[in-house]
Amino acid sequence: MLSPLLGERLAPILFAIALIASGQSSTITGTLAGQIIMEGYLDLRIAPWLRRLITRFLAIIPAFFTIILAGEDQLGDLLILSQVVLSLQLGFAVIPLIHAVSNRKRMREFAIGMPIKVLAWLSATIIVFLNLRLVADTLFEWRQAMADYAWVFNFVIAPVAIFSLGLLVYITFQPVFGRRMDQQIALPHGSAKPLPMFKKEVFQRIAICIDFSASDIKAIAAGVSQGNGDASEYFLLHVVESAGARVAGEDIEDFETDTDAANLRRYAESLRAQGYRVTDKLGFGSPRSVIPKLVQECNADLVVMGSHGHRGLKDLIYGETVSHVQHKVEVPVLVV
Repeated sequence: MLSPLLGERLAPILFAIALIASGQSSTITGTLAGQIIMEGYLDLRIAPWLRRLITRFLAIIPAFFTIILAGEDQLGDLLILSQVVLSLQLGFAVIPLIHAVSNRKRMREFAIGMPIKVLAWLSATIIVFLNLRLVADTLFEWRQAMADYAWVFNFVIAPVAIFSLGLLVYITFQPVFGRRMDQQIALPHGSAKPLPMFKKEVFQRIAICIDFSASDIKAIAAGVSQGNGDASEYFLLHVVESAGARVAGEDIEDFETDTDAANLRRYAESLRAQGYRVTDKLGFGSPRSVIPKLVQECNADLVVMGSHGHRGLKDLIYGETVSHVQHKVEVPVLVV
């Protein structure tokens, strides 16, 4: 048996552990649900880090303003209010879920049976009834307390409550009388389309981006293979991105620029010795903005770029050029 003193010391620790665990569970569930809804239903695909930043920022706003306006002592009331709001949302989540898992055309052998369906609707009815009772009592109290601000209740609070009730009624009975649930559900990424007869496309003006890294040889080989020998014209592009080059542009005269220009000429001369028509072009500034300009000047019909092989944090540190170029040029981009 634990002594009362030990129990008093352990209780806050156990409560903190349980609170952290429940918070992680809710966060993971909410994140997965939000991702599925955004990608599967809204067809909205954004970078995971941006989605997390937006959702976390929105989640912290109520706590932030509560601390600023009411003080830390009101966080407990805010926590209770959040649970009440979650309870009110249960009906809007449970009822469509029951409709979905009960539809045999959609779920087939995974559709729930009649006993589970009865229990599910019974649970949903109890939840909705209790929430409606809570909302009705709360609205009645607010109506009396806001006698001096009746217009706020009549034109703001009451319309929101009526709209929410109407939405709940709609999602409850629409699948029963509507035909949307029986429509053919497309795959998340769409369905396969009939393919036409393809022929090999030979590019005539190919721009190959050079950065004097290990990917140069692969990029040049891939670019040459997309052309038609000496009938195609190849452009070797490199951007000097030093601080001086970003400021002075073509007027910069430093060791890095001279070295890059010499190395670019070596690549071009080596390809010319093999019988290819090659032009080397040097740019100055940020590769993200300069490469698309060089591609346009060359009137290229294909851009070949080598990937650095890094991602994630290294993209933020070193910069990531490929995706920016892809969005700024109007010709195909081959990433090696």
